[in-house]
Amino acid sequence: MTTENGKKIDYMQAVWHITESLRNAEKIEDALSDSLEIVIDALGCEAGTIWMLNKSDERLYPVFNSGPTDISGISIANGQGIAGSVVKEEKAIIVEDCEKDDRFSKSVDEESGFVTRSMICVPLKNKYECLGCIQMINRRDGKLYDKDDLELCENLASLTAIAIDERGLLVQVGPEKKVLVSLRDVRKDYVMGDNIIHVLQGINLDIYENEFLVVLGESGCGKSTMLNIIGGMDFMTSGELRIEGEDFSKPTDKELTRYRRDYVGFIFQSYNLMPNLTAKENLEFITEITKDSIEEEEALNLVGLSDRKDNYPAQMSGGQQQRVSIARAIVKKPRLILADEPTAALDFTTGQEILMVIENIIREKNTTVVMITHNVEIAKMANRVVKLKNGKVSSIKTNMHPMAAAEIVW
Repeated sequence: MTTENGKKIDYMQAVWHITESLRNAEKIEDALSDSLEIVIDALGCEAGTIWMLNKSDERLYPVFNSGPTDISGISIANGQGIAGSVVKEEKAIIVEDCEKDDRFSKSVDEESGFVTRSMICVPLKNKYECLGCIQMINRRDGKLYDKDDLELCENLASLTAIAIDERGLLVQVGPEKKVLVSLRDVRKDYVMGDNIIHVLQGINLDIYENEFLVVLGESGCGKSTMLNIIGGMDFMTSGELRIEGEDFSKPTDKELTRYRRDYVGFIFQSYNLMPNLTAKENLEFITEITKDSIEEEEALNLVGLSDRKDNYPAQMSGGQQQRVSIARAIVKKPRLILADEPTAALDFTTGQEILMVIENIIREKNTTVVMITHNVEIAKMANRVVKLKNGKVSSIKTNMHPMAAAEIVW
């Protein structure tokens, strides 16, 4: 078997897997995301995106993205840039050198540090109109794309268009969200004897106002380290961290204290309550040192524990202790809540109740929640899902229709 024949067989298998995914997935969003990953793996790409055209404003929005760069807050005018031109002209292209293409915009690369060298861009169209496009960027082996690569992408586009026609896909585009936290090329190294462990290897991510962001990834991929850096509990080796536009890469002790005290709340897997204080007293400990907080009993009422205010942690179940932990996080009215595996130690029923509490807080208090979890089912209720791999962002997915916590099953 020649290498060329082997490649064709691999691509045929990829098309079969895409067909099965689009046919069998419960939600078309999951099928499209999976199909994009199948093609990225088959082609050996560094990144890939499915752009959908919003007819109301004639702009393209990235609904599924896999790669090290966060482009979820970006949109492209129909007809502008390479992707916009492909949609407007409804013609697939291979761009061998993006630097030499007049349509190519360098703005995203300049901001993120990512280098776009070459790409395939294929229109996503049915028999009536062009719905968007599929874009594959850079082969990892440095080779140029060829006609077989283009054919695989066109097959994905054709199958995707058929699936959308059959099952429907509503792209919801709301007003542009405010960026609360921005990480650019964030790196973290630890020295272990004579060795240097590179835990974070260039994280690029924006976290938006009033969103639920779930971070997935295998143990050791850097999830907790990233969360600790965002929360001011650890410091990066290099890179840039901005909080609402202000540089927070090297905060002073005073700035760090104020940030941790007033801006960010924490929910831990192990609750971390003070055992010799009642539920209300655990909250009072926080309100006494914050300048702007809500009443302790109001916070306990928000998590459904107003009748347990005088109980000590040892007198409460694990789920009730976690609710106190959540109340402690929200009592100071934080802009951002960081949650590290808050349901991991709980059974399904109790875990679901905790998710419903978090869901309510996001809705009622206009708070952003970033949650680390190993539970992929929880990701279904997130606005966006970020996957880390080997210290980098491997993909960012936007859930167009997040599930309610009451619908989540695991």
